[in-house]
Amino acid sequence: MKTITSADNPTFRSLLRLAQSSRERKESGLSLLDGVHLVEAYQRHLGRPQELVFSRSGLDLPEVQGLLAGAGGQGLVVADGLFRQLSSVATPTGVIALVPTPRFELPDRISGASLWLEDLQDPGNLGSILRTAAAAGVGTVCLSRHSVHAWSPRVLRAGMGAHFVLRIVEGVDLAGLASGYHGRLVATTLRADTSIFDVDLGGDVALLFGNEGAGLSPELADKAGIKACIPMPGSAESLNVAAAAAVCLFERVRQTRDQ
Repeated sequence: MKTITSADNPTFRSLLRLAQSSRERKESGLSLLDGVHLVEAYQRHLGRPQELVFSRSGLDLPEVQGLLAGAGGQGLVVADGLFRQLSSVATPTGVIALVPTPRFELPDRISGASLWLEDLQDPGNLGSILRTAAAAGVGTVCLSRHSVHAWSPRVLRAGMGAHFVLRIVEGVDLAGLASGYHGRLVATTLRADTSIFDVDLGGDVALLFGNEGAGLSPELADKAGIKACIPMPGSAESLNVAAAAAVCLFERVRQTRDQ
């Protein structure tokens, strides 16, 4: 295997740009998967990565050796100090995969449950929502143009492999999509009079969640035929958006559990 020991190596510098720059990832159409779990999840659902990158010390770990064996002994080995610059975790696990970023177009008809996320900014929130969506059986997640990049290292880490079982569509004009949507649009808002527990969430339904601070824009909220809130008998003023999405998604699971 090729070994990289210099920070001036062109391949290392290319990987470093991908690790550090959302713009680089978007323009190149490439993403980095950091850690054994993410790499294994990608292989399970989407096949072999474009390249596997190992730290020198990571080659001593049994789980990393398993990935190397599965790749036929092919990959790059990077000196530990350089690998730490590529890794997005405090304690690197010893392997990073370079993969083409999956790209999805909006289908002509969005069936079942879908999530529409407007201007979400926190990578941890988005990753948690994607993980919950995958667990709840959601097929499609639509992100507005100003939302955090779904394939950033922090979102990938929080998503725990959910990316590879979802249709994630970025840069969507959500208001325009709402105008032609055939199902029920449910806007989540603190100011609604209707409880989410009283809303029919079966069939084709889109759940709309907004920015962490501002919530849904009035333009998008007005497109929704249903506005719903999560009852909060306690003293908190609001829920974290990832927690709110989990409540709504698993209320749908509860409602449809016998279908």
